[in-house]
Amino acid sequence: MIFPGRLEQLPPSSFAQLASLLDPVPPGLEPINLSVGDPHGAVPPFVMEAIARHAGRFGEYPPINGTAEWRAAAAGWIKRRFGAELDPDTQVLPLNGTREGLFLAPKIVTPESKAGGRPAILLPNPFYQCYAAAILAAGAEPVYAPARAEYGFLPDFASVPLSILERTVAVYFCSPSNPEGACAREAYWQTLFALADAYEFTVFADECYADIYLDEQPLGALSVRRPPFDRLLSFHSLSKRSGLPGLRSGIVAGDPKLIATFRAFRNYAGPQVPLPLIAASAAAWNDEEHVRSNRAAYAERFAVAEQVLGSHPGFQLPKGGFFLWLEVGDGAKTALRLWREEGVRVLPGAFMGREMLPGQTRTNPGFPYVRVALVNDLSTIQAALDRVAKVLSEEAP
Repeated sequence: MIFPGRLEQLPPSSFAQLASLLDPVPPGLEPINLSVGDPHGAVPPFVMEAIARHAGRFGEYPPINGTAEWRAAAAGWIKRRFGAELDPDTQVLPLNGTREGLFLAPKIVTPESKAGGRPAILLPNPFYQCYAAAILAAGAEPVYAPARAEYGFLPDFASVPLSILERTVAVYFCSPSNPEGACAREAYWQTLFALADAYEFTVFADECYADIYLDEQPLGALSVRRPPFDRLLSFHSLSKRSGLPGLRSGIVAGDPKLIATFRAFRNYAGPQVPLPLIAASAAAWNDEEHVRSNRAAYAERFAVAEQVLGSHPGFQLPKGGFFLWLEVGDGAKTALRLWREEGVRVLPGAFMGREMLPGQTRTNPGFPYVRVALVNDLSTIQAALDRVAKVLSEEAP
């Protein structure tokens, strides 16, 4: 599809690129898909019960800010998880899937110009494709900051040229990061907020993977930024935390002035969450047991990954999230071979990134990597990773 105007600059969809690469080629074995971060697992019974109890409310228009019960549950979870006290009536909003909030957010902070030029919004490279689409839709310039191994896979926003920082109206930052699984420590967050204060831009903290980790609980933006959380919007998701991607439910929280503006803007778009799903969401934010179970299941999958692939020189365990960011030399070449010979579908890292120098593919920070989603059941992951290990062992010098 060709989009008009400024949307013509949209980077190609990661999965459209993957389809172009793999679909013309028959898989070598029965296919196993490890390319999509689509959590698999049983829906907690209390979620189904909450929907059933409130099913009659499908006959009502839902309020844009949810219910008092949902707001209390969201603020309560944020206090337990991050130690941050938020006013449930002015500092949290429900989202119809976190992607909805991430896409709409730039529209409330992007003026026609800043510092005499086109507003800029910074984003990591590689990146979640929604970020770039949102930036362009808002009329801003996307500025890509590479997240390479030498920076701990975190983007070095402080090295962005002064002329761009002066035009910057927002920054997208993901921790734990997708695809690398890197987590920001306090010093990194403090540096980012110092930049935000110095250049008067908003931090969009995408923290959808905050409750998926192996050892150390990732530090969140709301734990570091002091109240009233000026210039911060923090995004969270039940898709990842609770393994409920079909519920389409998330949170945006932070600066009360920005939340008020966001709420007013969303009144026009009307992306309300239906009331039975709001009730189920409140139940999920109030419960920690199912989250601990999910985290334990991911730990088992990563233990299998380490057992099968740990000797590969490009293997490393992530700090958070449920992806392997596996260095293989040429991600697209390896992905094609895995599909053609073993029927395993993974995502080349370059398909989530962008060349830093036009026409020079190796300047794409994702070029040497493949992203492997560990979201299937344990036996499927074991079988798939055995196939991956076979191909990687044959490629080794």
